[in-house]
Amino acid sequence: MADTFSQVLLGSGLTVLSHPLMYVKVLVQVGHEPYPPALGRNIFGRQVNQLPGLFAYAKHIVKIDGKAGLFSGLLPRLCAGTIGTVVHSKVLQQVQESEPCEDTVNGHKEAASSLDQVVKETSREMAARCAATLVTHPFHVITLRCMVQFIGRETKYSGVIDSMVTVYREDGILGLFAGLVPRLLGDIISLWLCNMLAYFINTYALENGMSSMSEMKGYSQAVTGFFASMLTYPFVLVSNLMAVNNSGLAGGLPPYAPVYCSWVDCWRQLSREGNLSRGSSLFFRKAPAGKKYILEQKRFY
Repeated sequence: MADTFSQVLLGSGLTVLSHPLMYVKVLVQVGHEPYPPALGRNIFGRQVNQLPGLFAYAKHIVKIDGKAGLFSGLLPRLCAGTIGTVVHSKVLQQVQESEPCEDTVNGHKEAASSLDQVVKETSREMAARCAATLVTHPFHVITLRCMVQFIGRETKYSGVIDSMVTVYREDGILGLFAGLVPRLLGDIISLWLCNMLAYFINTYALENGMSSMSEMKGYSQAVTGFFASMLTYPFVLVSNLMAVNNSGLAGGLPPYAPVYCSWVDCWRQLSREGNLSRGSSLFFRKAPAGKKYILEQKRFY
């Protein structure tokens, strides 16, 4: 219980600190660009047309809504983080307790079955994450819609309970789980990819006789996690877009996005446009080539 409480406390602190960054990222993912491209330099010193980065975008939000505006949607996100941590901990504990303890009986087989151990641990983690995601997704949907309200200056979503009632009244129970499938798929693929890559690197690429072996394995885990998150980013983007699509908000309707039939339709549309990585970087944002910027509509075409 103490571990869960400390995880909730630490997670809440990190959520508050990172919320402005997520806010800007979501607006960029939706396609909202408050300023036209300006001439700047990339990391190699070349002159390119760039879109506003994180700090310029944050200043724009502060200019309109004040510093408190950077924390729009924070309350439902905190609720999601707290509930998700508790559910994750409880489900993981239940899964571990329900499995027979084979380590004490077959301890001599530990080295030979290390891959099986990785698969078992990953399966437990997958079950816990999926349960937490399923329970907290309605809060995630509300968080995103509270943020996207900035584009059209709507006030549909304010409180957590009132927002849930609004979503249920307009979209039904499925509205509270909009974008759930690509989010789950992205989490599952990222988890398995990260753990399996880390296992093979630690087993076959790193020698056990090397000094600082534990540090090297920790680095490999971080690198594989970053690599997996890059590969599965399109699932995050599609999930967030589907959570706000056709929700009555300006950011979920044309010209920002067409009304998608499904998340697969959204994926295909973004793929055709070359926008599956939109919002993945908030620094040195190069303006897309061959697209015209319409200032009145704040949108690329």
